[in-house]
Amino acid sequence: MFTRLVVGLDGSVRADVALEQAVVLGKRFGSTIVLVYAHDDDSADGSAMLERAHERLESDGLEGETVEASGPADDVLVAVAEQADAVLVGRRGMAATEPLGRTVTALIRRADRCVVVCAGRATPMRSCAVAYDGRAASQHALALAVRFASVVGATVHVIHAADRRDTGLGVVGMAEAALSLQRVAFTTHVEQGQAGQVVARVIERVGCDALFAGAHLEPERRGRGAVQVSHAEEILLHAVIPVVIQP
Repeated sequence: MFTRLVVGLDGSVRADVALEQAVVLGKRFGSTIVLVYAHDDDSADGSAMLERAHERLESDGLEGETVEASGPADDVLVAVAEQADAVLVGRRGMAATEPLGRTVTALIRRADRCVVVCAGRATPMRSCAVAYDGRAASQHALALAVRFASVVGATVHVIHAADRRDTGLGVVGMAEAALSLQRVAFTTHVEQGQAGQVVARVIERVGCDALFAGAHLEPERRGRGAVQVSHAEEILLHAVIPVVIQP
């Protein structure tokens, strides 16, 4: 399912975390990993950085390719990811205006492939949580999490934030009906509060090390014209583990 992965590199610590996370996934799925360095400065040279990253892949017996291109990172990564299953990036932004970083935000809104946003460290991704609200994008995220969990024999934790518990139980009931047909262990969590805060609270309590969420952007709003904050972005503000965003 993740046979070809794209990793955005820029020399930062967070990008290094994304590379390490790609190694974890690459070893699990036998992936080819495409290392990408994009820059706006024509005098920039990422050859040494890409070579070191490629050597990192070779040390674990993984196939790798390198791409260096001029242009905004999100433009380059979106284009390269068209021929891949997922793109991995580090979360860098800290400013109030762009708390996730420009590249992360743009990829979530524009990419037609999974975007794996990595935070402080790489994890084994063996305990899967899903931010679920019943909408189509979260249903797609749930389906991806089930496929992923079936490979590693993980339990899927379905998390729903609701104003009222009885309403929330009705929403997760749809997920339970779908999961009952799958050969995967699961449990559901319904709690009151904002989605990002609820998801973070349950993840910390249960000990999940991977989160799946839907982007919740309407197809016609994709591209550079999509300016609304997505459900995934709100979730990411509270996440400290790898988050797989399903478009």
